[in-house]
Amino acid sequence: MMKMKIYDNYNRPVTSLRISITTKCNLNCFYCHRDGIIPSSREMTADEIEKICEVASQLGITKIRLSGGEPLLRDDIITIIEKINAIGFKDIAITTNGILLEKYSNKLKKAGLNRINVSLDTLNPTTYKFITGKNQLEKVKRGIKSAVMAGLYPIKINMVIMKGINSHEIWEMFQFCRQQGAILQLIELLETEQCSNNGLEKYHYNFVKIEKKLAKIADRVKTRNFMQDRKKYYIDGGEIEIVKPMDNTRFCENCTRMRITPEGKLKPCLLRNDNLIDAKQALQQGNLEKLRRLFIEAIKRRCPYYLSKK
Repeated sequence: MMKMKIYDNYNRPVTSLRISITTKCNLNCFYCHRDGIIPSSREMTADEIEKICEVASQLGITKIRLSGGEPLLRDDIITIIEKINAIGFKDIAITTNGILLEKYSNKLKKAGLNRINVSLDTLNPTTYKFITGKNQLEKVKRGIKSAVMAGLYPIKINMVIMKGINSHEIWEMFQFCRQQGAILQLIELLETEQCSNNGLEKYHYNFVKIEKKLAKIADRVKTRNFMQDRKKYYIDGGEIEIVKPMDNTRFCENCTRMRITPEGKLKPCLLRNDNLIDAKQALQQGNLEKLRRLFIEAIKRRCPYYLSKK
């Protein structure tokens, strides 16, 4: 079938698909919003994920990211990557907490994975346990090093910045990332419909001061227009990128992502759960034409979040 590119009503194409393949996780981070996804007992099979990706490819999507929960908890994660890779995407990535990376890095690379993002908010063991509820920091650090050795590149470290918890550790994390050849992404603490009014506002960190400091000391600053106008700062051979989705109209205006929930629902917006489209039946039946129609409908439902609130 001929490939085509579908635009939403705001002239935004969808070029990237984020597939949450499980809600299970081996950590219990107190701030976790689970990608705005409501927990479900059902998980798409590897074959159903393959069908989703076949249709996505037909509709002009070139990048696939697998997330969770913790995607490496899936026993069939290597099979999933192999099936996606066979379709022929430009980029296949995973977001992981890194605990199982040491075990899987080489297998993931061989299966066709291009790169990884590792969620790591601190290098302090006490703080790590406070945030995650577990003592797995050293295992994560070994996992990152194994991913470097396996050739998964670029490796990005996602550091959610929380005032009074880890906001003073940014430079220590930057040095660690630079030593590993990884890119540090500073993530704004995010609230969604599922985690609003839960007291997280006291941890929200204002990035204004750190951005001013980065701008002064950076050797070079790059604005990634196709990535919601994110700023990337190049400092002493390392890289820091700022990710600010909260109340950021440019984040929405330039969004090119769609999401799939673990049970097979098409999710047009990270921050909303009131406009999902259930594709489970089409997936279970293997009805690619129906799945394609549902996909197009989901794309047409996409609306910049700041407009949907008006």
